[in-house]
Amino acid sequence: MQDSREVLLDKLAMARSDADGALRPTITGVLMASTDPRRWLPNAFIQAVAYRGTEVLPQGDTAYQLDAQDITGPLNVQVLAACHFVRKNMQVYAIKDEGRRDLPQYDMTAVFEALVNAVAHRDYSIHGAKIRLRMFADRLELYSPGAIPNTMTVDSLPYRQAARNEAITSLLAKCQVPAADKAITGRGAMMDKRGEGVQIILDQSERLSGRRPVYRLIDDSELLLVIPAAVPPEADE
Repeated sequence: MQDSREVLLDKLAMARSDADGALRPTITGVLMASTDPRRWLPNAFIQAVAYRGTEVLPQGDTAYQLDAQDITGPLNVQVLAACHFVRKNMQVYAIKDEGRRDLPQYDMTAVFEALVNAVAHRDYSIHGAKIRLRMFADRLELYSPGAIPNTMTVDSLPYRQAARNEAITSLLAKCQVPAADKAITGRGAMMDKRGEGVQIILDQSERLSGRRPVYRLIDDSELLLVIPAAVPPEADE
């Protein structure tokens, strides 16, 4: 027997009945099914900015922002739209080494994993805090609101697993990656829940750029990930 719509939404933690018996969306339901979660959660979006140089500073009369976008929609849509923002604004170098090969600034699988982790594990209760994606000429910065959950530390992130928002991670594990976007991650679902995301971010980014990404906790209220950009060999000498 197939569950009714109401029972299914309750099982997925996307809706609950209130005191009067009316079915109301939960925070998880708003985040995963609303076309614009900002109607109820004003900071549930990704603020993405690509800067011309290496600092957030105007440079004379030259526009210091190359691109900017407030990315909203269901969380799985936000992740993929942010990946497209990065792919659109990063440099891809042509390397002539026994033929031609392309060297992108960032490993898109690592970027995908970082964005999935950000939307899945951020603290949505912090007023005025949003996910911030900043691209500079030499690095990518991703700010995610909230301290590290449970007893985890920055150093233990690659080795331990903890979910702040269990219902969200469960739903992301059920969300299929559209066929057109599977080249970004090579995975069928948005999240695999095996706890390998941080290790993928660190290893694949270091393999590409030769420099390891760094996590930092800011004021015990925001987690910052810095991914160094890859540069062509001649530019790195």
